[in-house]
Amino acid sequence: MKQNFWTMTILATGALIASSTLTQAQQNCADRNLVIERLASAYGETRQSIGLAQNNTMVEVFASTATGTWTIAVTNAAGLTCLVASGQAFEALAETLPTPAEDA
Repeated sequence: MKQNFWTMTILATGALIASSTLTQAQQNCADRNLVIERLASAYGETRQSIGLAQNNTMVEVFASTATGTWTIAVTNAAGLTCLVASGQAFEALAETLPTPAEDA
């Protein structure tokens, strides 16, 4: 009886954590046009870079050169954009690849 109680408790806790994570993920996603407008109007961020990831998802970095805030967004093929990271102190870099050392 005690083992069943603990098993049910663990399963219920896992379900609560999973639903909380899912709810949080859904709160960070919206239509791409809405996300871009919100980043521009609220934070002054514009797209600084773009790339393709797995499953035809687009990864974009938005940033404000005035305030230094930045946001990384991922958009799926249906146009749903999710914010995956944000922060401060954005700097645009134009680094070159190092030249290979010559073997002597």
